[in-house]
Parts: sequence; C-alpha cells; structure tokens
Amino acid sequence: MSAETYESSVVAGPGGVMTEEVGVITGEVTVRTVVTGDQITVRVQYLDADEWYEIEGSPLGGSADPGPGLHEEIVQAVRRGMPDGLVGLGLPT
Repeated sequence: MSAETYESSVVAGPGGVMTEEVGVITGEVTVRTVVTGDQITVRVQYLDADEWYEIEGSPLGGSADPGPGLHEEIVQAVRRGMPDGLVGLGLPT
C-alpha cells in the first residue's frame, strides 16, 4: 500500500507543538502528514533538522478528507499553537 506524504514549513504558534518523544518544540518547524490506508501519522521536525517527532495524538484514524485539506488544517493549527498536540482539533483518533 502506498503512502501519500504532505509537508509544509511553518512557525509554531504560542505554546509550540507537543510531541510524544521530546515534549514541546517551538520556532520554525516542518510538518509532515503521511496517509497510509486509513491511518494518518503526523510528525514535526525543527526546520532542516534530521530528527522527526510524532505529534501528541498521532496516529489519527480515517478522515473524510485524509489528503491535502487535512494537512492544511493541521498546519494552520500548528501556526496557532498546539501545546496539547492533536487533542481538541476534533479529528478522529
């Protein structure tokens, strides 16, 4: 099964982005959304870094729009700040 991958660079908003591995990260980040079947994995990295971190609440379950629309929704949430991760965005888990 092939995966669809979407990436965008953005500045994390107030409170940064909560990750599973290292807690909150802040500043310029790259957001990666990977859709494989009905699983959606969302990761973030400091801009131009090697390490990727899974955003708290990832992976997500299936979505009505698991493609670029969902990725853009997540990117906008990162711009606003996601100190609680994906919790509270109203996305399926």
